[in-house]
Amino acid sequence: MKLRQFEQIHAYNFLLSFENGEIWEADLKDLIGQHVTIADLHTAYVNSDWGCLEFLGGQVDIEPKTLYRYAHSASDKQAA
Repeated sequence: MKLRQFEQIHAYNFLLSFENGEIWEADLKDLIGQHVTIADLHTAYVNSDWGCLEFLGGQVDIEPKTLYRYAHSASDKQAA
């Protein structure tokens, strides 16, 4: 499930759009906070070949399946 696009909402909160048309809001701090500082979040981009979210010129990346599961799981926790 590749990531098509994203929007940084605030700090580590991102709106993530996947190739199946699903859009999820997720706080990625627990996933990337130890590797990407708030000051470096502006380096985020989608790798068009792999569909992953990358930071710091590719030094940090989140595989699309991991990102999708994390976003889906985070949404389930918010709804509970």
